[in-house]
Amino acid sequence: MQKQVSPDPVAGSVSDTAPDETATGGRHRFPPRGEPVITGINRIGLFALYMKEVRRFLKVQTQTIWAPAVTTLLFLVIFTVALGRGGREVLGVPFASFVAPGLIVMGMMQNAFANSSFSLLSGKIQGTIIDLLMPPLSPGELMSGIVMAAVTRAIAVGCAVALAMALWPDVSLRVEHVWAVVWFGLMGAVMLALLGLATSIWSEKFDHNAAITNFIIAPLSLLSGTFYVIDNLAPAFQTISRANPFFYVISGFRYGFLGESDIGGANDVAYAAIGLGVFNIAIALAVYFVLKSGWKLKS
Repeated sequence: MQKQVSPDPVAGSVSDTAPDETATGGRHRFPPRGEPVITGINRIGLFALYMKEVRRFLKVQTQTIWAPAVTTLLFLVIFTVALGRGGREVLGVPFASFVAPGLIVMGMMQNAFANSSFSLLSGKIQGTIIDLLMPPLSPGELMSGIVMAAVTRAIAVGCAVALAMALWPDVSLRVEHVWAVVWFGLMGAVMLALLGLATSIWSEKFDHNAAITNFIIAPLSLLSGTFYVIDNLAPAFQTISRANPFFYVISGFRYGFLGESDIGGANDVAYAAIGLGVFNIAIALAVYFVLKSGWKLKS
């Protein structure tokens, strides 16, 4: 940058003044040191983090999107052959149509958890966690970018599973309540994405992540009414099932397709939808404050 030289009447010497300063009356074009340059939401940084996480799972989409679709379809085949013979109906529809919505949202939730639980853990193990902590991203922006990418993967898996199941005989995916499909699908994906992020913060190695997946996430998913209605259970087990948030996601999502649910009537489904929203807000606040504290992330 060329500089203008002007005499300094005080020191009797010359001083260098940048043209940017003279054009603005001697004021600096940049804010003073210590004042943040980025105010509000860092949209560019947030979008960059989101795209980084999306491209990470898209590079191996055969493993992250299509493989879960095949695995979920195998569940449908096995349970339909084992339990759906003889024209069996549940909630007034063929067994295959009853199971299909639960399998779709179960695949969405499990893959949302898998995506977000790997984000920070891989950085801690590989020593690249600084690449996420050093950019000018607030804890809320860091959390939002990772959760949105996990939800994107969940939606992609859900669409792939629905496409595969639509080709299976006796499966009807006719939607009765669009709002329930959208709301419960998103709430389930967000809930598991937040739990996955919390697991990623807590875990120090992949064994810790696998333990949460195998001993908490998988049992809660499979024992949440995916393959049955809880009315068939003993009263004690019905109470336990109703304490499982996965139950409300799966039953509410199924209500969107069938118009029937073992949650209860339309009012009960609406209360469940509100409860899931409040539950996700509580989890998000907890994860935000943990991220902000730097626990197990900053040495």
